[in-house]
Amino acid sequence: MKKNQHYWLVGANWDGNDQADAFFRRGYWELGWDDLEQPKMAQQRDSMSPGGRVAIKSMRGKGAKTITIKGLGVVKEVADKRVYINWLIKNMDREAPVRGCLAAIHGPYDVSGDDSEWVREVFCL
Repeated sequence: MKKNQHYWLVGANWDGNDQADAFFRRGYWELGWDDLEQPKMAQQRDSMSPGGRVAIKSMRGKGAKTITIKGLGVVKEVADKRVYINWLIKNMDREAPVRGCLAAIHGPYDVSGDDSEWVREVFCL
């Protein structure tokens, strides 16, 4: 893992419908909210940059203490409200602690901060 590399955790649940397979197939991720409804999340999305690492997650149910990591990839480009991703691993089933990551996008994280152990657990190839 690269020091000073940014790592992002994103969701794929739109009103109860899991979009992960579509994102894998299409080679991108997009926020399931309108930018005006969630300007902070839109700003986070737009701050992602090529080379950043992305993990796509799924919740395990209300009150669960863990999430499922479904795929890992590398950001190629951010354009037209989409993050184009080279998905390296798809259809994973890795369990990781929630760590408060209940929203559609979290980050950036890096491996040198307080979250380093968790980042390694989530993003390790």
